[in-house]
Amino acid sequence: MEKKQYQLLGVMSGTSLDGIDIIEARFHFNSGTSYKILHGTTIPYDEFWKKKLSSAVNMDEQELQHLNFEYTRYLGNVLKQFIDENGLHGLDAICSHGHTVKHEPQNKYTLQIGNLKELAKITGQKVVCDFRVQDVQLGGQGAPLVAIGDKLLFSEYDYCLNLGGFANISTEEKNRRIAYDICAVNTVLNYYAHKLGLEYDEGGKIAASGKIIEELYGKLNSMRFYIEKPPKSLGIEWVNREILPLISQYEENIPDVLHTYIKHIAFQISEEVENSSEVKVLVTGGGAFNDFLITELGKKSSAQFVLPSAELINFKEALIFAFLGALKLRGENNILKSVTGAEKDHSSGVIFNP
Repeated sequence: MEKKQYQLLGVMSGTSLDGIDIIEARFHFNSGTSYKILHGTTIPYDEFWKKKLSSAVNMDEQELQHLNFEYTRYLGNVLKQFIDENGLHGLDAICSHGHTVKHEPQNKYTLQIGNLKELAKITGQKVVCDFRVQDVQLGGQGAPLVAIGDKLLFSEYDYCLNLGGFANISTEEKNRRIAYDICAVNTVLNYYAHKLGLEYDEGGKIAASGKIIEELYGKLNSMRFYIEKPPKSLGIEWVNREILPLISQYEENIPDVLHTYIKHIAFQISEEVENSSEVKVLVTGGGAFNDFLITELGKKSSAQFVLPSAELINFKEALIFAFLGALKLRGENNILKSVTGAEKDHSSGVIFNP
């Protein structure tokens, strides 16, 4: 008899380096697919791991191998503690994204650390992980991967917009799902908040206090990436190479930089969303708590930008990686070629047993 219910951990670490999102979720596969988040938490990174992970993009192969092992061990202990503290039993698997340190699909290369077999040994659980590599090997972007979850779990929305380290969006176009990265969000906003000695600009208050730098705004919106057609994705390498050098000549006034950059984000998102009051956009990710950004989105577009519960805002990506793991365990496709540009739909991920 085919298994209908899965109890899983979903694990996500994003490029904004705010921490490790962990959720326990239950999925039912009946006539449709339904989910319930049973418990969720974010384990913040301390300064040691923030420094390590932010510098990883510049490491050589040997340093990356060492970091991968070190981070896998750290992640495994974090997950084991979560399981023990919450008295979890009967898990079907841990489904973990890992942490992206390099993403170069044009070179058929992507690396998410924390996806080694030691994760299963440390936690004593079956692990499904490393979801991006196979797609890149098949000619895809390896991102965004959440689109199939958007399609099957959140079909009542016209668009699903995630505001994390990067903004990515998914929607139906000509009876097929498409998804792609739009622009950098918290990778840039938090970089400049850190220069003020802050983790992030809470609610976008500092940005709201600034003024637009028209010249910078024009240069940002003229970047080549924005005229490219999907499938397309972004990595921290692009931010370091293209965005930060461009902004550097204006950064004597950080509130103005933050103000300008948020207006840039809002403009780029509005360009990708149908401008109609009938259109519903589900907004999740840390950027959903940036009140100034949400206000600017409302000014740029008449679409309905829907903010769900804080639980879903915080944990939607972890939830969908749990869902990707469930599909992998079922032998079903979890990545769509219409989204990533891979040569075929496929079931991606690696399964490790304890």
